[in-house]
Amino acid sequence: MTKVVLQDCHEYDIDLLIDKINAGVDLLGGWESIVSPGMTVLLKVNLIGPKPADSAAVTDPMFVRALTRIIKNLGCTVWIGDSSGGAIAGIAPTGRAFSVSGIEKVANEEGAIIKNFDREGAVEVAIEGGHEEKMYLAKPMFEADVVINLPKLKTHMAHIYTGAIKNLFGCIPGLKKAEYHRIAPDPKDFGMIIADIHKATKVDLHIMDGIYAMEGEGPTAGQRYHAGKILMSRDPLALDTVAVAMLGLEAKDVPILVSARERQLGCSDLKEIEILGDYDSPPRLANFKLPILRSARRRNQWIIGAVVLFLKTRPKINKKICKHCNMCVESCPVQAIDRNTKKIDYSICIECMCCHELCQYKAVKLRRVNPLMEAVVRVGSCFGIRS
Repeated sequence: MTKVVLQDCHEYDIDLLIDKINAGVDLLGGWESIVSPGMTVLLKVNLIGPKPADSAAVTDPMFVRALTRIIKNLGCTVWIGDSSGGAIAGIAPTGRAFSVSGIEKVANEEGAIIKNFDREGAVEVAIEGGHEEKMYLAKPMFEADVVINLPKLKTHMAHIYTGAIKNLFGCIPGLKKAEYHRIAPDPKDFGMIIADIHKATKVDLHIMDGIYAMEGEGPTAGQRYHAGKILMSRDPLALDTVAVAMLGLEAKDVPILVSARERQLGCSDLKEIEILGDYDSPPRLANFKLPILRSARRRNQWIIGAVVLFLKTRPKINKKICKHCNMCVESCPVQAIDRNTKKIDYSICIECMCCHELCQYKAVKLRRVNPLMEAVVRVGSCFGIRS
């Protein structure tokens, strides 16, 4: 059976993290089954943008510190790499994101090497998912002897959930990520692009930072949630299947995971997953808040047909909050946002939510298309329904 380790860990204490991670790897066969002295190990973090550690939008730097110490103590060289989303003045903000997150400081203090995927060169890889766009992935993914994926447990406005499978999207350097959003606006089609990345690379271990997760309108504008969990597996789809079960979902509820299952990236059947560590089944995270549209669909099953459109939201820029950095403008894959007025042309908007996802100042809000929906939300709140 596929193994997923699920452990309680309620704080970013370095000694506790090291103990928990080492214990988890022991249950998966031990570090000796993954690395050997002298190897170069790449830690592929979740560095979506210039977000501080306490935002719960990025892999926590203490989590990265713990892995760095463990790997260096095994006699290996440690690389820490990613490419952030979005653009400011035509440049991806990866360098700034390493600094703001605190990961660059950790690398300097622990003797690790930062690999900014936007500057390291790229390798063309074969694709199978049906899209015509050529795919180039960051060179360090192929130059390292071992790759360890360090996703963050988060919701995602466009994709419901983001975890081990989705985290490899950061292997695409620079601004090319926006192009893939343009050619695959449908979440399931986008999942096929993510599957191509997994097929083209070899990731040896996945360790999820779920100590502080993000709920609500993730992956950047949601709220911090103290989940107190670490998840580990050699199988990214199995790890994500267990993670979404803690949110009250199944793999079939998340389009990217449906695509991953179709492309045979791993196991998505809980009956075929052996859960080890502190649990033998996924514990439900109490009062965890899903994205607005998903939450409403799941908890109001009586809404059918055309009424589903009643729940629809779309991005709108709050000019009072906007700092005019133009991250949203330059990150929009279809150029739907006016640079001066910040008005969004909804006739060409593909609802990829890149603007909402990447805004550093939470100035891009999700507004309900039908104002009467506000009345539904108010009524629902009387019965304990969270939107």
